[in-house]
Amino acid sequence: MITAALAFAVAALIVNVVPGLDTFLVLRTSVAQGRSQGLAAALGIMAGCAVWGLATAVGLTALLTASHVAYNVVRVCGAAYLVWLGATALWHARRKGEVEHPEPVVAAGWRAAFRAGVGTNLLNPKAGVFYMSLVPQFMPHGAPVFGTTILFTAIDVVELAVWFWLVSGAAAAMGERLRRPSFRRRMEQLSGVAFLGFAANLLADRP
Repeated sequence: MITAALAFAVAALIVNVVPGLDTFLVLRTSVAQGRSQGLAAALGIMAGCAVWGLATAVGLTALLTASHVAYNVVRVCGAAYLVWLGATALWHARRKGEVEHPEPVVAAGWRAAFRAGVGTNLLNPKAGVFYMSLVPQFMPHGAPVFGTTILFTAIDVVELAVWFWLVSGAAAAMGERLRRPSFRRRMEQLSGVAFLGFAANLLADRP
């Protein structure tokens, strides 16, 4: 079990540090709203991962690949949510551009950041497929499926916690530059385009 857990930890770490939607959301939130909100978004993502891990442990994620309808419903809802995030970011950037003396960006709030993290993760069927496809590959022969899946999920969540802590810290460490209205406006513009790109990618995906 120890060998299997270590092997899974290495594989999950590689997947976690590859730039993707979750890392981008934490980075963007940390830049635009501060590190506390960035960590709130990270907590929401980790909560979503915990739900996916539990669903995998009881066999629910198998429905995503067994049923094209279930997969497509989650996929389309996730893409719609990302389009909404992208459009909102672009609208905020436009509104800031209309202000002669822009004020510092007001934090959207811890709860809003947490909801964004949960939403982007739970509405991404690829997250469920990740657990369903990766966990069985490292499952020791004869090991209890439920307990082992929960263990692997916990390992993944801990790794994400460390990674997101580093990402949010790096964003905060950039200091004064991130507090310039012009830089934040540009960040919102890039974020809007990126969210729309993630939405397009999700719509193009097939189970």
